[in-house]
Amino acid sequence: MSLAASKPTVSAAPAKVAVRLAGLWKTYPGGASPAVKDLSLDVLHGEIVTLLGPSGCGKTTTLRMVAGLETPDAGDIFFGEQAVVISSRRISLPPNKRNVGMVFQSYAIWPHMTVAQNVAFPLKARRFPKNEIKDRVLRALDLVGLAGYEDRPGPLLSGGQQQRVAFARALVTEPRVLLLDEPFSNLDAKLREQMRISVKLLQKRLHIAMLFVTHDQIEALSLSNRIALMNFGVVQQQGDPRLLYEKPVNEFVRDFVGRTLLFRGTVQSSNPSGQMAIALAGARDCVVFGRCYNPGGMKNGASVYIGVRPEDVDIQAALGADAPAGMIGGITQAALFVGERIEYQVEVDGQGMIMIYGERHKPVDEGSKVWLKLRPEGHTAWASDWSHKEE
Repeated sequence: MSLAASKPTVSAAPAKVAVRLAGLWKTYPGGASPAVKDLSLDVLHGEIVTLLGPSGCGKTTTLRMVAGLETPDAGDIFFGEQAVVISSRRISLPPNKRNVGMVFQSYAIWPHMTVAQNVAFPLKARRFPKNEIKDRVLRALDLVGLAGYEDRPGPLLSGGQQQRVAFARALVTEPRVLLLDEPFSNLDAKLREQMRISVKLLQKRLHIAMLFVTHDQIEALSLSNRIALMNFGVVQQQGDPRLLYEKPVNEFVRDFVGRTLLFRGTVQSSNPSGQMAIALAGARDCVVFGRCYNPGGMKNGASVYIGVRPEDVDIQAALGADAPAGMIGGITQAALFVGERIEYQVEVDGQGMIMIYGERHKPVDEGSKVWLKLRPEGHTAWASDWSHKEE
């Protein structure tokens, strides 16, 4: 990666591995269980991989092991072909020998320094020649949109500008990988949106590998080439954002990534691959198609929950007494206008209370009868004993 490059090199060859994590374990003294359990992950050149998960899931510990700020109890870390950590041989390169750039949650902008001095700090620490330091600082500031800010004192920078300085400082040494630890958490909503776009464009321009840590699913879904969703130190599922959103492998992934509505249903038919037709409870003639990721499958006649994304449900005012084929009825109990949409609390026939999203241009009155039309396919099915609970 070169700061002078404006476009990534186009090549038909498959991307090479920039960072490889193999079987990492880490337990802190006094910890009841490992913070990271047998974690393996590859980050390719030119790729943003996000470690996503709730607080305490092990994502920051993993990032710190890559940076050299923590030492794994077991497992190996490679940067390309170079071994950075080989636990069995007690090999662990110190942080200053790993050539990584890191942007922390707190930007650590020194107030007694100018922008240029802040960005130049890692170069001076490595004893780069003065002329090269000046050229690198100017290129790094230009990359993050801060050309002309070289002499601005640190205290006069806005939050967004401080973050850009932190990125420039991380990039100025031309690292092999950029590590990002919750870099947007101190910004307001509009600035976070702007910086997500800026980082995505910057990454495409530099074609650098990035390992990104966040608990914010919007950041993960919008920025990542791949996501590794963690819980209790274990990667629950990894893949591209669409895979995790549309095909979650367990209930944790289903409920953590996006919002899921759970409808009750009964399996009408299924096949060995997990595909099944499911009749909705409370509907006279509404069958949807979904997929089960239970290795044992689900038998015909089994009670299930159908995981449905809110945007896959269309709400419309009812016309007539009975729901048309492919729809289920309900009564709107509340309607909340939230700007880009209306959120309805709906008492759905045979289902209970469910929150449904609707278009703001097609409002439905509170207390009115409605029809709900589910997308006919693409849902997930989950084991349930709801029919027995009602007996």
